[in-house]
Amino acid sequence: MSELTKQSCEACSADAPQVTADEKQALGKDVPEWQVVELDGEEQLQRVFKLKNFARAQAFTNKVGDLAEAENHHPAILLEYGKVTVRWWTHKIGGLHKNDYIMAARTDAAYEEMQ
Repeated sequence: MSELTKQSCEACSADAPQVTADEKQALGKDVPEWQVVELDGEEQLQRVFKLKNFARAQAFTNKVGDLAEAENHHPAILLEYGKVTVRWWTHKIGGLHKNDYIMAARTDAAYEEMQ
């Protein structure tokens, strides 16, 4: 399990710096299944999770929602039959912050708990 799962998100203001290329590389090692994608000019972390059926996918979606509410940091989630796509990014800064990597690691841990 990634050490990132033990960290808390920090309050982020609109002038907080986005992660640097070096930070992305270092933090990405803790969440290797996640891809950096660009949507609407903003970098985001994205991963597709496969689950047995819709009920399991919905349960996982709810777990991710609970994680998000606990940290007041919210992703985009697409729920489909047997599949959940999660995208983390920091809306206030229009890109990636360390918080997104923390939440990606926690999402991975939640997925592992369901397996």
